[in-house]
Amino acid sequence: MDPAAIAGLVLVVGIVVLLLIGTPISVAVGGSSAVAMIVILGFENGVLTSAQQIFRGINSFPLLAIPFFVLAGVIMNNGGIALRLINAAKVMVGKAPGSLAQSNIAANALFGAVSGSAVAAAAAVGSTMGPLQAKEGYDKNFAAATNIASAPAGMLIPPSNLMIVYSLVSSTSIAALFVAGYVPGILWALTCMVVVYLYARKRPELKFTDKITFGQGAKIILDAVPSLALIVVVIGGILAGYFTPTEGSCIAVVYSLALSFIYRAIKVKQLPAIFMDATRTTAVVMFLVGVSSVMGFVMSYAKIPALVSEAMFKVSDNPVILLLLIAVVLLIIGCFMDPTPAVLIFTPIFLPIVTSFGIHPVHFGIMMVFNLCIGTITPPVGPVLFVGAKVANLAIEDVIRRLLPFFGALVVMLIVVIFTPALSMWLPTTLGLVMP
Repeated sequence: MDPAAIAGLVLVVGIVVLLLIGTPISVAVGGSSAVAMIVILGFENGVLTSAQQIFRGINSFPLLAIPFFVLAGVIMNNGGIALRLINAAKVMVGKAPGSLAQSNIAANALFGAVSGSAVAAAAAVGSTMGPLQAKEGYDKNFAAATNIASAPAGMLIPPSNLMIVYSLVSSTSIAALFVAGYVPGILWALTCMVVVYLYARKRPELKFTDKITFGQGAKIILDAVPSLALIVVVIGGILAGYFTPTEGSCIAVVYSLALSFIYRAIKVKQLPAIFMDATRTTAVVMFLVGVSSVMGFVMSYAKIPALVSEAMFKVSDNPVILLLLIAVVLLIIGCFMDPTPAVLIFTPIFLPIVTSFGIHPVHFGIMMVFNLCIGTITPPVGPVLFVGAKVANLAIEDVIRRLLPFFGALVVMLIVVIFTPALSMWLPTTLGLVMP
């Protein structure tokens, strides 16, 4: 058998088998890729080349943005910023039907916009809003489902670490991806709000009970302005060309740390624990990026992307059918795999297919992130689902039934995003980040 075919077989079978027996995905990808590399180049050259590919994969200036954005998110989660954003969300939502649940959604979108982490949003916002909703008579399972379903909006609204990873794999502008995520991210939140509205219409007792005067509301909003200003400072600076996304991530750390000290929510003695928390998360992501570089080398040698592309075009050469097929595959993959490794593995496979019939890489990136965000709220792996249920002290199976309407609505919105490129492309094109 041809060495390329053997290497491809070792890679695919190795990853599948290791995942089935519960091996961490980074080890499954790295171990299988290293063995496949040895098949191609022999033991000594295979080991050396694998090490070189890991170094090459993480030796990237844009990738430095990930640890700093992760650190900024951890600081925000501990620095009193979440509570101010929650209060601002309650004022902005006002007396809308199901106002507390609507506030939960708005707070997740706001917190995600400054932290970029769906899991952090589900934990920080859910731990505050859950007890409030229970006190006002909301079904606990529905409250948890609302929090879980809306948290991934922050993975679309910049800054987004997942978009940075996609940018690295696809050689796409980070700034263009960041801007492209605004409209789909807002649409994600609005979709969840529609589901809550339809639920609240049947529950008239779920109405706004707190009376907030204009002066109180203005004070709450003003109190949250410094936190929201982080978006303007970081994203605005990147778009204006004052600094790169990596430099912007450093500014986000300094800004959020200064704000947390001003709020007196963080003490110096807490910093080592915060740094360690951010380091653990960063290490996982960076190791995945490194071993995925080895996998990419093997995939290219074994011509796996070309084989997959050829197989899909045999099914159909209709772009609509192919996009729907890719969406279904990504939805299934998202149920079993975290978004970061999914982007690293499947972008090199699917991107050449979609670009062959005119889909812009930025639009495909938003489609892919939106798709995998849905996977974060679906069993059996969904990290946001597990964190949201744990925060609410509920069993996964109790929450899933209430989550189904959100899931259905978000899949419909995914289809809208896929087949309406303007939703992703209008802003970056208008700002000159993408050529029309």
